[in-house]
Amino acid sequence: MAILVTGADGYIGWPALLKLSREFPDERIVGVDNFARRRWVEEIGCVSAIPIHSMQERLEAAREAGHGNISFIEGDLTDRAFVQQIYATFRPRVVLHLAAQPSAPYSEINGERATYTQHNNVQSTSNLLWGLKEHNLIETVFVETTTTGVYGQPDFDIPEGFLEVERNGRKGSVIYPGMAGSWYHMSKCHDVNNLWLANAKWKLSVIDLRTAITYGTRTDETQGDPRLATRFDFDFYFGVVVNRFAAQALAGFPITVYGKGGLKRPMIGLQDAVDSIVSSAKREPNQKFDIFNQTSGPVGIQEIGEGIQTIGAEMGIPVQVDHLENPRVEKEEHQMVMENSRFMNELLPHPTVDIMDGLRDTLESLQPYRDTLLAYKDRFVPEQLLNRVSVA
Repeated sequence: MAILVTGADGYIGWPALLKLSREFPDERIVGVDNFARRRWVEEIGCVSAIPIHSMQERLEAAREAGHGNISFIEGDLTDRAFVQQIYATFRPRVVLHLAAQPSAPYSEINGERATYTQHNNVQSTSNLLWGLKEHNLIETVFVETTTTGVYGQPDFDIPEGFLEVERNGRKGSVIYPGMAGSWYHMSKCHDVNNLWLANAKWKLSVIDLRTAITYGTRTDETQGDPRLATRFDFDFYFGVVVNRFAAQALAGFPITVYGKGGLKRPMIGLQDAVDSIVSSAKREPNQKFDIFNQTSGPVGIQEIGEGIQTIGAEMGIPVQVDHLENPRVEKEEHQMVMENSRFMNELLPHPTVDIMDGLRDTLESLQPYRDTLLAYKDRFVPEQLLNRVSVA
C-alpha cells in the first residue's frame, strides 16, 4: 500500500510527508517534486528565511528520526510519461496533490508566467487524474489542495463548494462558479472543473480542500533537527500576508498593510493544515466529490498587523504599521465569511493553532534568522512601492 504526495519539497508538502509517515507506519509514503519552488524564489531574487537542506539531507534526517517508510522521486508532473511510471510502480491508494505554482503575484508578472502557471498547474492535475483512469486505479482517493481564492469576493456568505439554486420553480445544487482574481487562482478553478468531471464520468472519489492562507514556521514533525525544517517565504511574491508581516517586524521594516486593511481573509495555521490533510488520507473511497473549506476562520489584515505590533512590544521589538496604496485589484473592506462546519467536524475536530499564539510562535521561531530577513528586506514589497515605505 502506498500514499503519493506531490509537492513533497514544499512548505506544506514536506511536513505533510513527515506526519503521514508517522500516521501510516505500515504504508510506503512516496514524495514527488521537481524542486520548482526553490527555483521560482531564487528567480525573483529571494531565499527561504529558514535554511532548507537538500532532499538527500532531509531524507537522512527523517530516517534518523524514525521515518523509515518515506521514498522520494524527483520528476515533473507535466510529463505524462513520468506520472504513468509512478502509478505503474506504486499503485497508490491515496493521491495527495499538493504541488502547484501557488503565487498570484508571480502569475501576474507577465504573460509568460501567467501561461506557465496555468499550464503547470492544470496539466499536472490532468495527468494525475487520467493516470488513475488509465491504470485502473479508480478506487484511489484523490485529494487536491486548491484554494479559497476560487471563490473571488462575493457579497454573501460562501458555502463549502456548492450553491443551492432555485430557478423557475426548480431547485438544484451546482458547484460554486470560478470567480478567481488572478491567473494562479483561475488555474485552480480549471482544476476544480476537471476534478468534478473525473468524479462525474468515472466515479473517482475526490476531495477538494479549498486551502486558506496558511501561516507559521513549523509542525511537530519538523522540529528537533534543522534538516527537517520546512521552508519559510517572506517576499512579496511567495510570502503569504501573515508570514510576510512577521518577517517585516523582525527586520525593523514597517508592516505594509495594503489600502485600508479592512479585508478579512480565511486563514489556517500550518499545523492544522497538515493535520487536516492527513485526516483526508484516512477517508475511504465513496465515489463522491467532497469539497471542504480548509480554514479555521477569517482574520482581518489590519488585525494581523496590530497583533504583531502587540506581540512585538511584549518581546521588546518596536513594530510600525504603514498603509500603502493597494497594488492589487480587490475590495479593500471585503469580509470573506466562509462556511467551514463540515471541514471542522470531519477533518479538523481538534484545531491546535490560535491566530495570536500562531503569530507569537512565528515571531519567536524566526528570530535566529533576522540577518537573512534584513539582507532581503527589499523583497518585502513590489519595487514601485519601496520608496513609499518609511523605514526607521
